[in-house]
Amino acid sequence: MQRTIFNTPIVNTVLKAFSITFLRLTGWRVEGHLPPEAHKSVLIAAPHTSNWDLPYTLMVAFALGLQVRWMGKSNIFRFPFGGVMRWLGGISVNREQSTNLVAASADSIRQASGPLQLIVPPEGTRSKTRYWKTGFYYIALGAGVPIVMAYMDYANKRSGLGPIFKPTGDIERDMADIKAFYAPFKGKNAQQFET
Repeated sequence: MQRTIFNTPIVNTVLKAFSITFLRLTGWRVEGHLPPEAHKSVLIAAPHTSNWDLPYTLMVAFALGLQVRWMGKSNIFRFPFGGVMRWLGGISVNREQSTNLVAASADSIRQASGPLQLIVPPEGTRSKTRYWKTGFYYIALGAGVPIVMAYMDYANKRSGLGPIFKPTGDIERDMADIKAFYAPFKGKNAQQFET
């Protein structure tokens, strides 16, 4: 598996300590934990309304001891930042091309030799959107792994891991249940988040 900031010795330890300290000093609470049965999982990243979501998400991942990879739009992976973004755990997604990203992501999770949590923002953008994309759901279903409902609530300065959700294949019912969980949370730009 590709080396990321989360599996780089020494750097990982230093950044975990920094993240815990920074989050505490700025009044953020980190909640929840990753149960053993979710060592391979898909994490929903919601609400996603700001560029600040990425640094806070990475710090929360360090604080919780996760081994995350995350999906981001391809233009943030251009020179000169592409190598850094990949080292931070990023996976480039070209939204203008039809690719087999869902199947490839599910396959990567299945084949990973160790823990792997794939973070997917269901809105697919920081802008206001009326509909959630369903890629995260089908990746989890295809990989046979649970969905972990991760959240970032700027209004109450809390972030963490909520309950595990096992997709049933009934996407309409499952999405209604997932969105109901996220209804109380406020993103940094709260007016852009709709469940």
